Order: sequence, then C-alpha cells, then structure tokens
Amino acid sequence: MAVDTQTVEKLAELARIAISEETIEEVSGRLGEILQLVDQLQAVNTDGVTPMAHPLDEVQTLRVDAVTESDQRHSFLAQAPQSEEGLYLVPKVID
Repeated sequence: MAVDTQTVEKLAELARIAISEETIEEVSGRLGEILQLVDQLQAVNTDGVTPMAHPLDEVQTLRVDAVTESDQRHSFLAQAPQSEEGLYLVPKVID
C-alpha cells in the first residue's frame, strides 16, 4: 500500500511533529513498507492458534507479604494541622 505525501503531511499535522520537505518522500516510503508488513501479518492463517498473554512461560517471583514497619499513624496525625477520629481534615475543594 503506497502512502502519498499528502497523507504523510496530514499525519504529521495530527501528531504535531515537523517533517521537512526533504524527508517526506522517505517517510512516505517507510510507512508504505510498514503497511505492507501489516498486510503480510494479516494474511497469515491463525485458525486453531491459541492466543497467548505472553510468549514466555515465566512466573513472577513475589516477595513475602509481611509488615516491615511499625504503625506510626498517631505520630503522623499529630503533625497534621487538623485531624479528627484518625482522619486528616482538609479544606473543602468541591461544593
């Protein structure tokens, strides 16, 4: 699929990027090559192929879920300008 210079200029405008007049032809050719590759990928028969979430069968190693710090809630609340019943009081923002 060929991409003309007008399409490249429109894409550049939408993407808010500057493409010089000298490189429009090169960008047009490269975009055409990318679209040809996409066409090749879409032509492949994928019937019966199970979708994968990830190509590698890796397992995420998780850390132990354990408390590592002491409860400092009261000392933090004591530093707040205003608090009530364990909550920080802040000025009303939305009416």
